[in-house]
Amino acid sequence: MNFYTLSLFPDMIANCFNTSITGRALAGGKLTLENINIRDFANNKHMKVDDYPYGGGAGLVMQAEPVYGAYEHARNLITKRRKETGRKTTTPVRVVYMTPRGETFTQRKAEELVRHRELIFLCGHYEGIDERVLEEIVTDNISIGDYILTGGELASLVVMDAVARLVPGVLHNDESAVTDSFSDGLLEYPHYTRPEVFHGKRVPEVLLSGHHAKVDAWRLEKSLEITKRIRPDLYEEYMRKGSK
Repeated sequence: MNFYTLSLFPDMIANCFNTSITGRALAGGKLTLENINIRDFANNKHMKVDDYPYGGGAGLVMQAEPVYGAYEHARNLITKRRKETGRKTTTPVRVVYMTPRGETFTQRKAEELVRHRELIFLCGHYEGIDERVLEEIVTDNISIGDYILTGGELASLVVMDAVARLVPGVLHNDESAVTDSFSDGLLEYPHYTRPEVFHGKRVPEVLLSGHHAKVDAWRLEKSLEITKRIRPDLYEEYMRKGSK
């Protein structure tokens, strides 16, 4: 999986993504990350990439030209990589724009995006980006929730992390990605480890039994209980699918 980010603060993404599991996956070649600074494509000596909005209003808007220049650079890098690996250069590339007006990000969306070898993430700032370049290059408008951040970098990192852990070999135990919350439409069951007793609370006996069928049944029961209590919408959807 090859990630490309278009951002005004590429170091913010690099510093975060180069740690922990994703950092290990980068070092092991399971993932690649190319952070492209939109300012490098400004057409003025001050590297200015924003201007006042037509029609007036508060704030500034990122200009179309430097964003498109950064996008073209990413596309050229992708074409070069595809040629080197003998892949089709004409295959469309998904461009993800992090925006409050996008579709809400879900595990299902992560599973969809991981099927692509390359993903470009566009990180906005200020009041947003000139609509004309968004219409031309963006394939997926995604939101991570109903709130506003100072920029798209943190939101992009959330999506990239969720997608990356689905890439085979990124997690030490690939089964973890299959059994996590939302993988089957339910929230995850509780977890326990040593010691068997902590502050007077014991690990549930069924987990010590070695009886895998009983353990699976207990975990499903707990997932159902937790989901019904915390996310009744997910519970109802799960039960509705199960009844078909």
